[in-house]
Amino acid sequence: MKYIQSQQNPQVKQWKKLLTKKERDRSDTFLVEGFHLVEEALKQDEQVLEIIISEKIGVPPRLDAGQTPIYMVTEEIADSLSETETPQGIYAVCRQTDQKTDLKNAKTYLLIDAVQDPGNLGTMIRTADAAGIDAVIVGKGSVDVFNGKVLRSAQGSHFHLPIIRGDLQEWTTKLKEKNIPVYGTALEGASAYTDISTGEAFALIVGNEGSGMNKELLSQTTANLYIPIYGKSESLNVAVAAGILLYYLKK
Repeated sequence: MKYIQSQQNPQVKQWKKLLTKKERDRSDTFLVEGFHLVEEALKQDEQVLEIIISEKIGVPPRLDAGQTPIYMVTEEIADSLSETETPQGIYAVCRQTDQKTDLKNAKTYLLIDAVQDPGNLGTMIRTADAAGIDAVIVGKGSVDVFNGKVLRSAQGSHFHLPIIRGDLQEWTTKLKEKNIPVYGTALEGASAYTDISTGEAFALIVGNEGSGMNKELLSQTTANLYIPIYGKSESLNVAVAAGILLYYLKK
């Protein structure tokens, strides 16, 4: 175990850079914060590169770090890495999801089109995981999947299923060629979701919080669905809508 006391240490400076999307993309790594996320990451082989722990908390007895390098740091350094109001004092540097993940056996997909709120994206990743979806495809215009709030909202689901960044139009074409029906979401010109009869394979696309799905994407889908609104609200939150539809389609 190494002990670091200086904010000017090159290792500390590198960890701080991981709070930016630019450095996460450049290094193909990301930083997770908190006991639960660190423990979830450690369950995956070769996922965690380094563990950082505040001297204030010390190494937790339950932490199964194996051969992963551990850095003990001052409370000041630990707090400088945090994006939360009440830091837990433990972090892990992780490898990003392999974009070449083998999906040949995947049958169910959630495709996300330009969702910009990190809480929404993280909740949808977590919901897809809970619903047993095989893969999540995140399109252009969406918030970074390794953003700190996305990671915290997903509660470790980043480590449970493939999350791939890609062109949704290309993915829609590819899925339809594999005879996987692709369902879009829209408020107009769509069918009530309960009118759809699905098999074991499907893909669902959900769109931007304000403008919904890209119109070109909507024109490429197998069918477009809507969720009836029975009260006075104009619409549902996109993450709630995704949850309703995923569980219905998965049934």
